[in-house]
Amino acid sequence: MHSSLVVLGGGPGGYAAAFLAADEGLDVTIVEADSRLGGTCLLRGCIPSKALLHVARVISEVQELNEDWGVSYPGAPSIDIDKVRGRKETVISNLTGGLQALAKRRGVKVIHAKGVFENSTTLKLEGDDASIPEGGKITFDHCILATGSVPFVPPAFDIGSDRVMDSTGALELKDVPETMLVVGGGYIGLELGSVYAQLGSKVSIVELMDGLLPGADRDLVKPLQKRIEKLVDGRLFLNTKVGSLAEEKDGVHVTFEGPNKFGNEVYDRVLVSIGRRPVSKGFGLENTQVVVNAKGFVECDSQQRTADPHILAIGDVAGEPMLAHKANHEGRVAAEVVLGKNSAFDKVAIPAVVFTDPEIAWAGLTEGEAKAAGRKVDVEVYPWAASGRAQAIGRTEGSTKWLVDPETHRVVGCGIVGAGAGELIAEAVLAIEMGCEVHDITDSIHPHPTLSETLMNAGEVHFGTATEIYKPKKK
Repeated sequence: MHSSLVVLGGGPGGYAAAFLAADEGLDVTIVEADSRLGGTCLLRGCIPSKALLHVARVISEVQELNEDWGVSYPGAPSIDIDKVRGRKETVISNLTGGLQALAKRRGVKVIHAKGVFENSTTLKLEGDDASIPEGGKITFDHCILATGSVPFVPPAFDIGSDRVMDSTGALELKDVPETMLVVGGGYIGLELGSVYAQLGSKVSIVELMDGLLPGADRDLVKPLQKRIEKLVDGRLFLNTKVGSLAEEKDGVHVTFEGPNKFGNEVYDRVLVSIGRRPVSKGFGLENTQVVVNAKGFVECDSQQRTADPHILAIGDVAGEPMLAHKANHEGRVAAEVVLGKNSAFDKVAIPAVVFTDPEIAWAGLTEGEAKAAGRKVDVEVYPWAASGRAQAIGRTEGSTKWLVDPETHRVVGCGIVGAGAGELIAEAVLAIEMGCEVHDITDSIHPHPTLSETLMNAGEVHFGTATEIYKPKKK
């Protein structure tokens, strides 16, 4: 079987590339090892986690509506874990079914098999699915690698027990354990830890560094860390190393080494969430001219081209940040390059969102990056305590921050912590990409009362014209 374009991987980057190329008249085939399209994001990541986080957030909102608000409830919510799991699976099924239908309408062939490179223009198809053509091979003019990433579990923690989970296992939601340890204070661990805590588990979190979300803006992390500490009832252990894991009849025995936690404790389940690694091994890339760097990422240029003229790479396998929306845009670039268009991935701002409660989101330059580069920026912060909407909904812990070039007055970065920060950051992305100056934001009328006003208000801080707080003009 021959196809003009083969896309190896059916995730957000892969199907975006395939669908766009097909819409332009190209003969396209997706080779996907899973029985469904959607990749990690849809099947084992973004979508199922957000479905569960919605449940956790609603439970939290109910708890917040206490007697101070004049609202009371007869008791704690009753959790039917089978129905919670079933609802999550329904969301996944609806979306992946939609992708299958879109592929069919576009004339994109989908082969459910593991693709292994025999050379730069041939894939051997491994599996027993009926979609695999006779002969078990497919040749192509171009291939787009969209193989994604998988959770990284250190060998010392891989003890062969289903009580020790990665993010994929945690999302299966087999039960709500009485006790659970989250190893790693990154975004995945915090999101899933929050879900299990709201569902009723006694969750503990251990992080090797001295703060949650290493690398993120400390000002943004502070309100989240305070809320996480309350959620886990103080069982947040920073500057602490997990020495070993061992399964016994009574649970998983964990040894801790650190000033805030030392010794041995037993947990019903342990979630190991300390990062992800790109999928670049085990499917024959060594039989091509593709170059894989020391971190396991496939090297490619701004047009997503690899060292092999027949192969392009996108998404997690092509480098950090490992985000679905980055993969989607890279997929579009790769498809246009295959089609002969002069396209390149040249984004100024790639937004990052941590879907905890409160959410954290940022785009463009961060304050830490500016300091490391020795770049002078004006940092303008608007506290949500001054926001009427934040006061009305009882979420005043948030803040909105702009980073402004002092010479051009252009906005070069933005960070937001608070309810719905992930939705608000899109305005900042647009402003940074367009090279907007601060007055472009402050002169644009924002609806009142909304949290989106805080983006305008933070811009007004730059000019000393914010009326809801007192910060005089800079001299």
